[in-house]
Amino acid sequence: MRTQIKICGLSNEAAIDAAAKAGATHIGLVHYEKSPRHVSLELATALRMRTPPSLKVVLLLVNAEPELTQKALDMVRPDVVQFHGGETPEWLNLVSQHTDAHIWKALGLKNRQTLINADKYDDVVDMVLYDAPAQTLPGGTGTRVDWSLLTQFEHRIPWGLAGGLTPDNVADALCATRAPLVDVSSGVESAPGVKDMDKIAAFCQAVRAYDKA
Repeated sequence: MRTQIKICGLSNEAAIDAAAKAGATHIGLVHYEKSPRHVSLELATALRMRTPPSLKVVLLLVNAEPELTQKALDMVRPDVVQFHGGETPEWLNLVSQHTDAHIWKALGLKNRQTLINADKYDDVVDMVLYDAPAQTLPGGTGTRVDWSLLTQFEHRIPWGLAGGLTPDNVADALCATRAPLVDVSSGVESAPGVKDMDKIAAFCQAVRAYDKA
């Protein structure tokens, strides 16, 4: 099976082109002012319109108020909206009734119980994304997930892996977890919020080499 690849935290056309050329399947646009990868809704809309059809656009929100959530969905019209805060299943179920976008929920993977608790999102979200537990920021910190927690776990919900992935370790992460989707942000940057085109290419190449092995 071909692993899906999400390059998150993009903020310009060059990074989008690099992700498309490298063979990514998804890009992430972060609308969260505290993040160094934050883009305004106006810029997110422009980048979404500029994105080639080979890439699915994921809009990332963190504990956004209902009015902002609706405005973001109406303006950007993403393929996926990823919630990266403390959003409840009830709230996400309500959002899903007002958009055609897929719903993803990021969860900080602390222990095996996190995986069990994820079942409460069954029939509510299209994917659960396991990330490192939130620190000052809810994501993009470069902290690695404990891959052993995912070993041989029987997931009820489609899922993906984030948290500290890099071109150098993503193949090992895939070997350990068999993740259907991998999500990288800080691991392909030269500085916080500054994407490195060569690292994007190297990350995607490492994933495709794993797929072919």
